[in-house]
Amino acid sequence: MALSEMTVRHARITGNDYTLGDSDGLTLNVTARGGKVWLFRYYWAGKQKRMSLGCYPQISLKDARTRRDEARALVAQGINPYEHRKQQRLAVHAAKEHTFEAVFNQWVEFRRLSLKEGRQSTLSQILRIFNKDVLPTLGGRSIYDINRHDLLDLLSRIEQRKALTTAEKCRTWFNQLFRYALVKIEGLEHNPASDLDVVALPKPPVTHNPFLRMDELPGLMAALRNYGGANQTRLGLRLLLLTGVRTGELRLATPDQFDLEKRLWVIPAEVVKQLQLAMRKPGKQVANIPPYIVPLSVQALEIVRHLLEQVVPAQCYLFAHRSDLSKRISENTLNGALRRMGYADQLTGHGMRATISTALNEIGYPKVWVDAQLSHADPDKVSAAYNHAEYVEQRRTMMQDWANRLDLWGQGQLKAASSPLTIRLEGAASLPSLENANANAVLCSSGFPATTVSASKKSISNEPVLNADQYSPVLSASTQTEQLREPQVSEIQRQRAEMLATYEASNNLPLLVFAKLAGKSRDQINRDIKARRLLSLSLGNRGQRIPDWQLDPLRHKLVLAALARFPDVDAWRLYGALCKPHERLKGRAPIDMLNMENFEGTAQIVCSALGSS
Repeated sequence: MALSEMTVRHARITGNDYTLGDSDGLTLNVTARGGKVWLFRYYWAGKQKRMSLGCYPQISLKDARTRRDEARALVAQGINPYEHRKQQRLAVHAAKEHTFEAVFNQWVEFRRLSLKEGRQSTLSQILRIFNKDVLPTLGGRSIYDINRHDLLDLLSRIEQRKALTTAEKCRTWFNQLFRYALVKIEGLEHNPASDLDVVALPKPPVTHNPFLRMDELPGLMAALRNYGGANQTRLGLRLLLLTGVRTGELRLATPDQFDLEKRLWVIPAEVVKQLQLAMRKPGKQVANIPPYIVPLSVQALEIVRHLLEQVVPAQCYLFAHRSDLSKRISENTLNGALRRMGYADQLTGHGMRATISTALNEIGYPKVWVDAQLSHADPDKVSAAYNHAEYVEQRRTMMQDWANRLDLWGQGQLKAASSPLTIRLEGAASLPSLENANANAVLCSSGFPATTVSASKKSISNEPVLNADQYSPVLSASTQTEQLREPQVSEIQRQRAEMLATYEASNNLPLLVFAKLAGKSRDQINRDIKARRLLSLSLGNRGQRIPDWQLDPLRHKLVLAALARFPDVDAWRLYGALCKPHERLKGRAPIDMLNMENFEGTAQIVCSALGSS
């Protein structure tokens, strides 16, 4: 007999458990203390089972019958209603546990195993973009409930603000995250992030970093020379222009990477963008990946030596942060300096690489040398990892010529600096870009001295990894025994070498040493130099050197007389007029022949030399 609401409500307490039957397996179990529980009895696999449908009065008779009917329908479909309800409860629990944010955090921890930490790394971009655009909307929702429409709606909002690159990255990361979740999260059956690119807005044409042509370089050199900001920033821009390294590689440069004796900058593989992917490959040993070797020109070496002299114990990087020496300069420092120099939208730090590449290719250097110098990816997968350490001697010659040309551009000699290079290649057939070239052909002509360099590559099969300590010149492909010929010294190099020898002569004293001997403070000496009361020599960024013979009052008087007559004379010209032998002094230098009796005559000789030079 079916139960009624009245019967259920007034079921009495007997002190023992008993059951009131309804129909189709529904019963009301009344406990000894008066509790009332709905039960559903059914047969499964030949055995009688029962499951609770809830307590009365929370579940009314009508609701209990509805639940019974749902359970009977499951039995008819071959589904155990008890197990079905258990799975539903587990799903609800999983939905609460597996929120999108929780799964995202698990995925990020997994990605940390293969991604590099860093301010501008992929990992930092994932965290920044998801925290800004994704987690505020989807973070609290169950991973099971997120569908394709939810993702498209979020991506649409990102695209509406024209952040198309961010939207593209999000599509990629969504797909990676849900593929990870499909494997790790029980009960997740589909990937809502697949095929999101089908409806993505098209990206505008790629805008590459702006760069300069050769006819624009004189203006850049003048702007660098007149830059009024921090000297370290100016030197950083100069070093970028002299080496072609990436701004990140410059910012991460440490003092131990430089071998001044061999004139090499050895950049570890973990710093080089093109080598980082190779390092993450399974089973790849970092020790088996050669470093990025950058040969240094004389001009670049001067900058590096000067910066190394300024390094203090607390400093970790060659280009240190101004407020925290343990940190490196900001990624915005160099580009900010270029903007202040008037090169906004015309040149960036990375654009200097394109400037160098374009110029060197136009001058006539082999593309493989230029690519090796700039650490560009090699389409040949076998040799790609090795080219960063190849053509070192050839590149040394090339980059010295490039540095000399920069000096010429700085002097406004555009025609001479931009003229094609005369260069003779041995074994040119081994160069992919010169397969049809005659091995001994002169590629082009210019006013620069012809240089013979080897165009060969060492075989990379079973070769040990090249490093700075094991480095030796590459052998010619034509003979394999003839050593690489030494590059001819240019006139600019010869002049700079002479100036360096003069600058470092023992009679030319550092400012502090001269100040101590003169009995003056450093500031007083600096004021005298600025007021043109002292002759001082400077070379690059090495600081001031002051000739010690100015400690002698009579010789100092001669210097003052020359400066009074020629107040704007270059210090090196004045030094030469004072120290070079003169015919009227029987081949002796004016500064050596000076005495009280011949002061006026000697002063006239010096002024005459300055006036005629």
